[in-house]
Amino acid sequence: MLSDQKVVIIGAGVVGCSTAYFLSQKGIRNITVLEQGPLFETGGSTSHAPGLVFQLNGSKTMTRLASETVKCFMSLDLDGQPCFYPVGGLEVAATPERWEELKRKRGLAVSWGIEASLLTPEQCAGHFPLLDPSRVYGGLHVATDGIAKPLRAVQVMARYAKERGAEFYGNIEVTGIEVADGRVTAVKTNDRIYEADVVLCCAGMWGPKIGRMAGVSIPLQPMAHQYAYTSPLKEFADETEEVRLPILRHQDRSLYFRQIFDGIGMGSYQHRPIPVEVEQIARHGETEEMPSVQPFTPEDFGNAWQDATQLLPALKVAPVKRAINGLFSFTPDEMPILGEAAKVKGFWVAEAVWVTHSAGVGKAMAEWMVDGVPDVDLEVCDINRFDSYSQSPAYIKQRCSEAFEKVYNIHHPLEPADSCRNMRLSPFYARQKELGAQFTETNGWEQARWYGANDAMAAGRANNIPERAGWEARYWSRAAGAEHLIALEQAAMFDLTALKKRGRLTGEGAAEFLRMLTTGFSQNRPGYASSALMLNERGGIKGDLNAVCLSDTDFFFTVKGAVEWDWVQRQLRQSPFASSVRIEDLSSGTCTIGILGPMAADIMQAADRTAFNPGRWIPGQARELHIDTVPVMVVYLPTFGLPGWELYTSHDQGLRLWDLLWEAGRPHGLIAAGSQAYDSLRLESRTPDYGKDYWSEHDPYEAGIEEAVEAGKTGFIGDRALSERRAAGPKQSLTVLTVDDPSVVIMGYEPVFDGDKAAGFITSTGYGYSEGGTIAYAWLSPQAALAGKTLQVEYFGRRYPVTVAAQYSVAAK
Repeated sequence: MLSDQKVVIIGAGVVGCSTAYFLSQKGIRNITVLEQGPLFETGGSTSHAPGLVFQLNGSKTMTRLASETVKCFMSLDLDGQPCFYPVGGLEVAATPERWEELKRKRGLAVSWGIEASLLTPEQCAGHFPLLDPSRVYGGLHVATDGIAKPLRAVQVMARYAKERGAEFYGNIEVTGIEVADGRVTAVKTNDRIYEADVVLCCAGMWGPKIGRMAGVSIPLQPMAHQYAYTSPLKEFADETEEVRLPILRHQDRSLYFRQIFDGIGMGSYQHRPIPVEVEQIARHGETEEMPSVQPFTPEDFGNAWQDATQLLPALKVAPVKRAINGLFSFTPDEMPILGEAAKVKGFWVAEAVWVTHSAGVGKAMAEWMVDGVPDVDLEVCDINRFDSYSQSPAYIKQRCSEAFEKVYNIHHPLEPADSCRNMRLSPFYARQKELGAQFTETNGWEQARWYGANDAMAAGRANNIPERAGWEARYWSRAAGAEHLIALEQAAMFDLTALKKRGRLTGEGAAEFLRMLTTGFSQNRPGYASSALMLNERGGIKGDLNAVCLSDTDFFFTVKGAVEWDWVQRQLRQSPFASSVRIEDLSSGTCTIGILGPMAADIMQAADRTAFNPGRWIPGQARELHIDTVPVMVVYLPTFGLPGWELYTSHDQGLRLWDLLWEAGRPHGLIAAGSQAYDSLRLESRTPDYGKDYWSEHDPYEAGIEEAVEAGKTGFIGDRALSERRAAGPKQSLTVLTVDDPSVVIMGYEPVFDGDKAAGFITSTGYGYSEGGTIAYAWLSPQAALAGKTLQVEYFGRRYPVTVAAQYSVAAK
């Protein structure tokens, strides 16, 4: 139990102090917080951060963390001084495209439970009188946004923690992390050695340095970001309050603003990326400024200042009196880095967290460390999401620089990264290029979305594949619709390499471990594949696991990604089978092809008539065999209601396998198809997807996938909590909706209304090409999730009728 252990937190910024505060609330007393700078203006990002808290984010998780931060800071004051000013937040649109984006964001606000209003230009100026309304099309206002005062908050939280036994030490430099038998044992400093059972790294931009001491990669990049303070404005001549005006974002020009007594603070992302290496950051006392402040680069500021004075004309007579390049932490995917490192037990990380999400992260980390499961799903922030390909310094710097450049862009949900592409290529890549594949990136792999070779087939199916325009048409092709239809009529070949991590589980106790780990696998038959769910201790879904039983001591298995892979490893280490069962990662050395469609059996017979004789295969059956010269593990796996085969081979044999199947399949109408057709087939078959439609906050009964839980089975992780959740009944239900107007295409995360009341939100969505309309999954209140009921979905500010589908089924995966 954590209550019996020594906890050392490295870093007394807002994240470290927040976590100490919430740990103390949960009864943890043996806490030591170490800070290399002075307490509490430490010289890290907390010390110079402008404190803007815009809660709304495209991520439900990040919005929740920001809302928890507001809630926490609103409850705190430092000797009568508030830790949060709820002055509201205003985002303005200077282009028609941004105005449409704000309409979409207002829908996101409803989905995530945030009150938000669209404003006219005049209303924007009413909230922020310095603003020239002729420069904007409108704005989005969130009344509960505001200014955090993190330096006050850390003092209040530290006081609370100290009163309950925590100790805080400033001017203590960490020089090493001691690790024995794969777990932390102590933190070495310039002062002394602090024994530790648990270490939490909240060192901010110094995080990678601390991580290296423990042998853990923390993939963040300190980036310089410009922030300026204006001279006093006559409009604020009699101002006595620090801030009355709302915080303001002008994202079309990559700018933000806040009032500071009689002046304005202005931040700019308009300049070139300026990455700074950890080793280049000054030590305390080496410069006049704090370590997180870099020299200002005026050559990067000219255009930003001109744009600022156009939006806020009063700034023309209030020149900049002070400007800095402040350091903040960026990550390759713009998300924080949280959780316990896979390599070193007891080494926890809470890094790349901005003030906006700080207290929310502290609360979630305390829940995670003490209870084993946080209240909010943190998979998108999990430190173990970074596979080996994404941990090189060059990758981190390039991806973080791209994230900086795009931080205020209008982000399309299907938009891929531009930098560090072609990191992982399946052996089929050359053939896919020949077929005109358009690629995205999935788990670091280049994955074909659709194939230009199928454009002509789309032209002949115009009635089934309606054209798109604008937002919906981006990163989409009519070829994807043709691939969907041909898979239903004939057969399609899919590269499935990117969709799963592949591994081998071997040793005495392997079968027993799978039974403990999942909701299934009570009956393992050699030569057959099975699938089940992994749950956490609260009965929430941690992922699905598919396995082929090769023998009682040998299983080939797949999980969705690196975080699920870490979960399997973590549970094994903590189980009675740790010494007898071995896990081997086969992902980089293997590849996967899927053959789906009515002609799949004919194609497989053409590839090898002896091995694939009719009647010799039943669903779930698996065999290791040769197709021509290629060793293959083949699983007969009807998928999305279609006959289907999955074929696995080694990377070096993959191209040969593709060519053999292609040659066998062409006489039967086989085409290559991409990920968009695969996903639309999934939606038409009413198959929800882990990570897209359900996650750790949900249980199998809420998600409608109770078939994945073996009747009467006990003894698996989360079984008791699952029984309790089932008895209590669902608080929400995953439901299939069909959009009544076949011309309407929605993209995901839109709010759903039951009359005038918000009833839930969309998860994944796509066009059902054989059904002739958009299909969407949605989390709804049980009252709204009634078959046949008419609801409305809000998309870019307009509402469209949708119907709750009668039912959905889980097709074999």
